[in-house]
Amino acid sequence: MTIHENLLGGPPPTHLPDDPEPRELLANGAAPADVAAKYPTSSLAWAQLADEAFERGAVVESYAYARTGYHRGLDALRRSGWKGHGPVPWEHEPNRGFLRALHALARAAQAIGEQAEYERCAQFLKDSSPTAAQTLG
Repeated sequence: MTIHENLLGGPPPTHLPDDPEPRELLANGAAPADVAAKYPTSSLAWAQLADEAFERGAVVESYAYARTGYHRGLDALRRSGWKGHGPVPWEHEPNRGFLRALHALARAAQAIGEQAEYERCAQFLKDSSPTAAQTLG
């Protein structure tokens, strides 16, 4: 038995490949819109746009940004071998953009009254990463 063996028999965790450029630009204060334009596959840039829009009360805009980041993240997960379920650990930093976009999508869906989508996304976040669900609230 190896240390990383999944004893529950479920799929292994998915770890997205590192894409440090957008993360570093955002950490150094670059405008998320500029980062998303330069790196449109970056879920992190879209998630940050969603957060900023939500904070200023632009809920529909937040929803659109979050949905874009979510779908970009799904594409990346599938390219990384994800089969539609299984852990996407928050502890692996490259996964955080997708998880943040998923959280932002749930939050915006709830704010516009899309209760079924809110519940689906909130459960998806918990199933993917209980740590992310707890951390992001």
